[in-house]
Amino acid sequence: MMSSLSWLLGAIRAGAPGAGQGRRGRYTSDMMRVLALLLGLLAGPLSAQQTEVDVELLLLVDVSRSMSPSELALQRQGYATALTSPQVVTAIGDSMTGQIALAYVEWAGAGRQRIIMDWTLIRGEDDLTAFADVLRVGRLTTQLRTSIHAAIDFGADYIDGNGYAGLRRVIDISGDGPNNEGRPAPEARDQAIARGITINGLPLMTRGTGSAGMRLDDLDVYYANCVIGGPGAFVIPVTRWEDFAEAVTRKLVLELADAAPAPEQITLAQGYNCLIGEQMWFRRNQNMREP
Repeated sequence: MMSSLSWLLGAIRAGAPGAGQGRRGRYTSDMMRVLALLLGLLAGPLSAQQTEVDVELLLLVDVSRSMSPSELALQRQGYATALTSPQVVTAIGDSMTGQIALAYVEWAGAGRQRIIMDWTLIRGEDDLTAFADVLRVGRLTTQLRTSIHAAIDFGADYIDGNGYAGLRRVIDISGDGPNNEGRPAPEARDQAIARGITINGLPLMTRGTGSAGMRLDDLDVYYANCVIGGPGAFVIPVTRWEDFAEAVTRKLVLELADAAPAPEQITLAQGYNCLIGEQMWFRRNQNMREP
């Protein structure tokens, strides 16, 4: 259709009467403008080709106030180590297109998302090293509250406008506590899944994480029931910071290879309370107000 319209526009232009040839000339001129407009509309989507990749992978990383400065540093270093691991390099090389789109965003409460590394085309070890180097030297900051729903909403929009066309679209979200601000996390999860996005979880269950009154001992079960979703979604808990880089590496390889992970010993609980975080926050504030 595009080539036909182009030919027709050229033919009309070639045989168009001059401006002094009356109504027929004005009619032909109007037709040329209409056809030019149609060509412009059709050419727009074709000229804005998206780069094809195996996966659009967004790393959403928790930096809420319950994380200590040392834990934030361990987290950044763990991601940098995992991204430059031989396993991840090999997984990208073995992919169908040999390239992925990758971004790294830190999050906390509603409206508190900070892009550390914008969408980047990753083709191999050199690209991964450059990406990881930014994580190693970037400024570390914490933010208030834990809004998983806001992080997922932000992530879904951020993926939609990234300029890449992935065979898969994945949000990889880590966190040390349940949602305690905004609408329930399952609502954001379900809407992201409806947009063709898979959400995987990395619940941080190390002994040092979780502020008083907000620690959830079965955070892995919460993530499994209330946060993750989509084809092949999975949870990999972290119970010791010493194992963090290894857990992230395993998670990345599974996501890049689109492989079914070995089942974790996490039970999907019928009727699990996905508002537990909001309720814990309410109780904590009530106790703080009491004399």
